[in-house]
Amino acid sequence: MLEITSLYTSLLTFIFLWLSLRVIVYRRGNKISMGHNGDNSLLKRMRAQGNFIEYVPFGLILLALVEFSGAPALAVHLLGLMLLIGRALHAWSFSASPPVMKGRVFGMILTLTMILLSALGLLLHTLFYGKYYSV
Repeated sequence: MLEITSLYTSLLTFIFLWLSLRVIVYRRGNKISMGHNGDNSLLKRMRAQGNFIEYVPFGLILLALVEFSGAPALAVHLLGLMLLIGRALHAWSFSASPPVMKGRVFGMILTLTMILLSALGLLLHTLFYGKYYSV
């Protein structure tokens, strides 16, 4: 079992549920069933949720592959923390009124750095230690 990936998947799921509930509660309270009807507050909530779901699955796939490849637990945890903190910081900063731009930027930097490091690590591992691609 991919225990470290499971940990971060669970924690990220709680953030996703929080972001989803913010959209659902706002929609119900304002009787908006489809789209955003020009409501900027709803649009902001929808984009915070959408941005989260655009990056997290890809990050978790990479994290699982890194863990499965046999990377040290510390490395997997560091990547998982980068994804978790990056996404949480971005979601919080994006959802704040007014939005906290520095938090959004740092959240994206952490997220994209995690994705880049994971991809590079997997590529190098495959090229140098892979069964079919080793030099």
